[in-house]
Amino acid sequence: MLVTLSLTGPDAPALGHLLHKHPDRVQTFALPVGEATVFYPESSAERVTAALLLEVDPIGMVKRRLTSREGLALTDYVTDRPYAAASMLAVALGRVFTTAMNGRCDSFPELAASPLPLEIRVPYVPARATTDGDPLTGTQLVQQLFEPLGWHVRALEAPFGPDGSWGPAPYVDLTLTGSVRLADALSHLYVLLPVLDNAKHYWVGSDEVTKLVRRGEGWLADHPLRELIVRRYLASRRDYVEAATVRLAALDDSVVDEPGDDTEEETVAPLKVQRRETVLGLLREIGARRVVDLGCGEGYYLRALLADPAVTEVIGVDVSPRVLAAAERRLGLDRLPDHQREKITLRQSSVTYRDDQLAGFDAILLVEVVEHLEPDRIESLEAGVFGAARPAHVVVTTPNRDYNPVYGLADGSRRHPDHRFEWTRAEFAAWADGVAGRRGYRVEFRTVGAVDPEAGPPTQLALFSREVQ
Repeated sequence: MLVTLSLTGPDAPALGHLLHKHPDRVQTFALPVGEATVFYPESSAERVTAALLLEVDPIGMVKRRLTSREGLALTDYVTDRPYAAASMLAVALGRVFTTAMNGRCDSFPELAASPLPLEIRVPYVPARATTDGDPLTGTQLVQQLFEPLGWHVRALEAPFGPDGSWGPAPYVDLTLTGSVRLADALSHLYVLLPVLDNAKHYWVGSDEVTKLVRRGEGWLADHPLRELIVRRYLASRRDYVEAATVRLAALDDSVVDEPGDDTEEETVAPLKVQRRETVLGLLREIGARRVVDLGCGEGYYLRALLADPAVTEVIGVDVSPRVLAAAERRLGLDRLPDHQREKITLRQSSVTYRDDQLAGFDAILLVEVVEHLEPDRIESLEAGVFGAARPAHVVVTTPNRDYNPVYGLADGSRRHPDHRFEWTRAEFAAWADGVAGRRGYRVEFRTVGAVDPEAGPPTQLALFSREVQ
């Protein structure tokens, strides 16, 4: 098994420091499954590549199984384990690059805390089509696991069988490129390689929940395939899956401490949290007391609105009954005091429907919703929200496509596989100005997240306020 990690640009020579492995030495590490070797096949002023080669001892593994149980199946002898990157390689990454995965580098703390132009290649990755009800093929699974994390994915398939007549092989030659913090990149591999294989070489115990939550911090709680990742990483052990789900849900509201230097530790909130605080601040600014969260999902904003004593009525609307049921469980509505339970209503409806029950509210939230609609349905959203419901205010947030290159996304890539489009700042402004002019609103624009001098903010926000007639 082999994985290579390359850093390009003027910071390339620092890769050895970041990985805590010297480029001038070949280092070997004894592991329970074999031997791992770290070496540098490429090292120049502009590009440095580190390689981790894991040589699995299949005979030793079979012998260990013989001591633990009687009899062996054919698959104990004929297996892809020594060759395909999966849980064994993930374990090797965790053992060999522990300090780098924790985000620490005393020599270059600012680089350890910053996104870097990385390229990762894993030549033989199991990418088996899911067998547990998830409608994804192997290649699609690879893309939908890594692309939401800011990676540009190239997954090459090869024909299977003596003459290629068996169809595509259940493996891909995987290359990831993107601007990603090194600790995050290693954590992505640590969690997602076993997920792709959907099998582990060791017994899954309760400690795996802690490993998953720790290595998924900062990205797994918001991943669109979180449920699949958790289920497959924990070998579908329901008790462990439930425990991990609860802990990850709690992280939705947490603040992440990004590693800084030894004298100052910088606390940075995830973009999701910054977006929530911006929206809640706007609601306080406009004095909204009756609020609709349109496209509420599993209740991330509903929880905050319930906790705000200034908000007296909340309606959460989503098109999916399953999602609404999850929101009800997550909010613990059956355990709330009567005065809080009476404050909230969950309704099944669509952002593109006219719903007279939503008329006359102080504010309607459309937070990260519009980009999930087909472009030809935007006009229906406008008619339903700004025409029929006609609240005093509408808050709309959506990704800024201009910012995507800052995340390392290739031109034309989107941040989420379910996004039907993503607007540039000019496109969003043109739409918002058009809606305001047609529907009798005025609009002002705000930013969410750190503003790039050229690309602008990662999230763009429009506050619509109804004109007094």
